[in-house]
Amino acid sequence: MRQLILALPVLMAACVAPGTPQPQAARLSAEALTLTLSDGTVCRARWAEAGGVGRMDDCGPGYGYSVRVVENPNVLRQLWTGLTGALGAEGAVPPMAEVVITDAMGRDHVFVSPPPRD
Repeated sequence: MRQLILALPVLMAACVAPGTPQPQAARLSAEALTLTLSDGTVCRARWAEAGGVGRMDDCGPGYGYSVRVVENPNVLRQLWTGLTGALGAEGAVPPMAEVVITDAMGRDHVFVSPPPRD
């Protein structure tokens, strides 16, 4: 049993193909999802047109995505979005959302957009 426990990390590492890029960041604009992979590849999808769910088949090994927009953000965010819209900058403030990227192994990588400030 001890040998199995010691071998488990090695077996799990073997499941990820060496050199397979991993999702590192996901950002949204009003229309586009921008995914950055660990190898520096940047991929884009028109998430709003797709209804928030789709695939990036031409991005690395291919990734699925889903976007869940926060419908009622806090009051300050609502005021800021309303102000920018009133000033003619409609869509300048990216939506608040949870972005789930699903890799070829079926693992979900969850991001929030806009990303939290450090």
